[in-house]
Amino acid sequence: MQIEISSRHGSLGPEQQSHLRDKAEKLQKYFGRLMAIEVAVDHIKHAWEVEILVSAEHKHDFVAKEQGPNPQTAMDLCVHKIENQLRRYKERVQDHKGDPSIHSIADEASESA
Repeated sequence: MQIEISSRHGSLGPEQQSHLRDKAEKLQKYFGRLMAIEVAVDHIKHAWEVEILVSAEHKHDFVAKEQGPNPQTAMDLCVHKIENQLRRYKERVQDHKGDPSIHSIADEASESA
């Protein structure tokens, strides 16, 4: 998996870059088939804006953008949004198509009664 961190209108220190990279690597735990993660950090007047683009297998892309007083805070907020998107996507993909749905079980029970 590739992780790319870029900054616009400002620079990031080594500690900030390592924090962003660590947070980005933890996304792998929510969905194992990630291909690339791009983190764009932008310094706006009195805030930092972080945008994460995550590319997963089969052409699915996830995007989140957040602002915060520093890059680490904005990244934490952004990662939380991406985690939710990845969790929902994983549940949808692993929807166990062979299992009967709750509605079909309820319908069968009502017909047999």
